Amino acid sequence: MKARKLPSLTALRAFEAAARLTSFSRAAEELNVTHSAVSRQIRELELFIGRPLFHRSTRRVELTAAGARYAGVLHAAFDDMAAATQDAQERDRTAPLVISTMDSFAIKWLIPRLSRFQDAHPEIGVSIRTSDELADFWRGDVDLAIRYGAGRYPRCVSTLLMDEEVIAICSPALVRGDHPLHTPDDLVHHRLLHNERHDWPRWLQRTQATSVVVNAGVTMAHSLLVIEAAIRGDGVGLTRHALVEDDLRAGRLVNPFGIGVRVNASYYVVTLKESATDPRIKAFTAWARREAGQSLRFGRDLVRSDRN
Repeated sequence: MKARKLPSLTALRAFEAAARLTSFSRAAEELNVTHSAVSRQIRELELFIGRPLFHRSTRRVELTAAGARYAGVLHAAFDDMAAATQDAQERDRTAPLVISTMDSFAIKWLIPRLSRFQDAHPEIGVSIRTSDELADFWRGDVDLAIRYGAGRYPRCVSTLLMDEEVIAICSPALVRGDHPLHTPDDLVHHRLLHNERHDWPRWLQRTQATSVVVNAGVTMAHSLLVIEAAIRGDGVGLTRHALVEDDLRAGRLVNPFGIGVRVNASYYVVTLKESATDPRIKAFTAWARREAGQSLRFGRDLVRSDRN
């Protein structure tokens, strides 16, 4: 399709206001510009069209026949644009809040808590989209993202949600079995469940385990698979604390050593700078941070109880 050949919007606004108010001066006041700026824009529009749009005299201006026809069309067009803009603004305020995050975080942390947000803010609908890819805010189909990393995203505002640590997890049955787990060195008697994101050799080094040789075990591409295998009693895995908080509360899993290894990444709520004042985003961010605070307190209490 050929590109539309249109004059500048600034010139059209100046002409439409002057035609509606039958005055360059009043048009200048409405548009908050000078009289000469309005006059210049209208001259440029007349040059673009190739004919005069106003009869000018020392005291007043009057539309030419061509100007009157053009002004009638522009009045209707500007009314339509104003109505469409208002409709878009109202739809934005009532549209669901679209949240992008990783599927593991959505399934294991966000969704189990989301009803509390909806109870507190029944006027805000929520749409969850999961992806390990960074949200493309510029496509306009995502309002905010929850991401795990360093929090540095160009042209975005990143609000710290919570820090994170990697913990060992297993079924309570393993802790009570033939080879109890009291210290990381006791892992020598157990199958290790491997995850591509979490490194057993590094974790063992950080916890000063000296006798454990990392066995072949099973390597799984996804944290959710490690968590499920650990719940089934298939071995001892590593995962992020936030992903198993509810499983620890329910007793499906335990952190056998009460140890958490801090990592150089955290969870952040991320949104475009231009969207940071959206009331829906502000409400969700405040709620999520309160929930994260409860998660952190639970983690500290759990470590203390395991050590007692």
